[in-house]
Amino acid sequence: MLAGRAYDGNALRRALADQGTRAVIPNRRNRVNRFPFDALAYRMRNVIERTFCRLKDFRAVATRYDNLARDHLAGICLAAALCFWAK
Repeated sequence: MLAGRAYDGNALRRALADQGTRAVIPNRRNRVNRFPFDALAYRMRNVIERTFCRLKDFRAVATRYDNLARDHLAGICLAAALCFWAK
């Protein structure tokens, strides 16, 4: 699970470990017991966030005007193709 520093809590880390999920959460600056995390995977989180922000520039995708899931998916694919093409 990729998350920001705000989610660096012992309870969340314990719950993720119980489920067998690997936590990629950077430590807060004031944390005494530091946990290792994959810095490269955390850096890639930024790419995912920027992609979602770019897709939300399309109003129909952000507000989900389409009633059917397949139509919404088609709108996302169209927006992604336009973003790729305009790049």
